[in-house]
Amino acid sequence: MSKLNWAIIGPGWAASDFVKAIKEVNGSVYAVAGISQEEAQAFADKNQVENAFGDYTEMLKDEAIDVVYISTPHNLHHKFIIESLKHGKHVISEKAITVNSEQLTEIIALAEEKNLVVAEAMTLYYMPLYKKLKEILDSGQLGKLKMIQVSFGSCKEYDVKNRFFSKDLAGGALLDIGTYALSFTRFFLSQQPNEVLTTVKTFETGVDEQSGIVLKNEADEMAVISLTMRAKMPKRGIVAGELGFITVDNFPRADKATITYTDGRVEQIEAGETAKALEYEVEDMQNFIINKKNTATLHLSNDVMALMTNVRNQWGIKYPFE
Repeated sequence: MSKLNWAIIGPGWAASDFVKAIKEVNGSVYAVAGISQEEAQAFADKNQVENAFGDYTEMLKDEAIDVVYISTPHNLHHKFIIESLKHGKHVISEKAITVNSEQLTEIIALAEEKNLVVAEAMTLYYMPLYKKLKEILDSGQLGKLKMIQVSFGSCKEYDVKNRFFSKDLAGGALLDIGTYALSFTRFFLSQQPNEVLTTVKTFETGVDEQSGIVLKNEADEMAVISLTMRAKMPKRGIVAGELGFITVDNFPRADKATITYTDGRVEQIEAGETAKALEYEVEDMQNFIINKKNTATLHLSNDVMALMTNVRNQWGIKYPFE
């Protein structure tokens, strides 16, 4: 595989993990930019990044950079993706890739205009297990898809100043953990839902604390999604067909699943390794760039963002910067 020059925007803990994955696949990381030279240099020193920039725009002017990884709060993703694309860089951004469909539509149009690759760092899209499970489902082995159930509960500490509960930083369960649940759902559905029912309990800051979402598409496939940020629930996805159902625990980076058939037989499915989740993201992103293929996961992210925008509109929750 060709070696690409990677750059990092948002030098936090998630970026440190991603840098390790880039090095495993690609060998080195070319640059990092932070809100100050000191912040960027500290990250570069700690993670053995070649160049540090205290100004994002100055880094993006560097023609040696091929691809940018963005790991900032949700509210800044759109800004930095657009800037990166304008400077001719391919981009992979942490989830949720944007905060609404309008932002993502603008990004997709600009990426197409400049013939650049944009992708969302949604781990499950790249895990070998999911590619294998999709093949099983598409083969008809489980019959017609009927129902999907997904739960994700993350008990965040009560703190009105935490980014998870901040409207200014696009907080709330939907964009933080709901994006995983909806991505799981859309990955297996044969087509985008056209019916969306939902209800929500808001946190005192005005973001969504917990919610229920019901989806249905024209193929009569349905999904039921449960989310909460103030109670622990299993990260569990169930995909049910007429002839059996798939259960995936800890689904965001899963490497194992169980198929239970209607006649009682149970089959274990294994593929990939959870510990290599970010490496799979890097490998697929580099393949997209080298093979000039920009639609392998972006259409899924686009559909998920449309669903999240629809849901939030029904709730009447709007971020101050929208």
